[in-house]
Amino acid sequence: MSFTKNNSIHVVCVLLLICALAAVSAPAQMNNGVMSPPANTRPPKLENVGIEQRLDAQVPPDLTFHDETGKNVKLGDYFGRKPIILNLVYFNCTMLCGQELAGLASAMRLIKFDVGNQFDVITVSFDPRETPEMAAAKKQDYVGRYGRPNAASGWHFLTGSPESIDALTNAVGFQYHYDEKTNQYAHATAIMVLTPQGRISRYFYGVDFPPKDLRLGLVEASQARIGNPVDAVLLFCYHYDPQTGKYGAMVANILRLAAAATILLLGGLLFILWRLDRAVVRKTGTKTGYAQ
Repeated sequence: MSFTKNNSIHVVCVLLLICALAAVSAPAQMNNGVMSPPANTRPPKLENVGIEQRLDAQVPPDLTFHDETGKNVKLGDYFGRKPIILNLVYFNCTMLCGQELAGLASAMRLIKFDVGNQFDVITVSFDPRETPEMAAAKKQDYVGRYGRPNAASGWHFLTGSPESIDALTNAVGFQYHYDEKTNQYAHATAIMVLTPQGRISRYFYGVDFPPKDLRLGLVEASQARIGNPVDAVLLFCYHYDPQTGKYGAMVANILRLAAAATILLLGGLLFILWRLDRAVVRKTGTKTGYAQ
């Protein structure tokens, strides 16, 4: 086969175009001769950042911290009375921590349980450089946002030593990384619901916490010491999924509950008809099709 001059020019143009496209795409795959990692691969500094669930693990009660007044306290000082929401933040955080605290305060406003009454909250800084004065300022801010009486007695803001912080974060599976260049921490966001004895009952992720999930988590953690019969029904119909950190509908249980409700309604209807029939018999002396 022979090529004309025009055909040769066309082939050369196509080859040049292919080379140009390859040259443009090469920087996306290589950086100074090194292949870039896949899009779903974490940067090295973030490999150990996240939350590893430790459901039913005991939060060490003997760990010592400072409360917002500077007083030495043990975590166990807050155990034994009511369920607890525990969250780990640092007060100088310019991004996620403030959103998490604001989301928690907002969710708690939307449930009827009161901080300091039905449950307590413990907010711990995982930055050992932070002080009780900083904790006091944050407490004033977020207790004010929550805006309910007695909240100050039930929402505790703690700071502590590196040893106490490490022991607590390890116990609850909270993994984070300090970046010296930015003077910031890389970390995930979540709250943990503890039983009154300090065992981890539930994890809720993110900065926006559905009030229904928060209420059900507190009811479960309390071993039904708080809540009402409606909560018991909801817990029968909804099940906590550790993978998502949310409550989802249990279809089988909902169908069982619907069947039981149908049977009760039919039984009630038959009982009413039977009573009406007996009343007619007493008045008229005539049997109907229901009375035998």
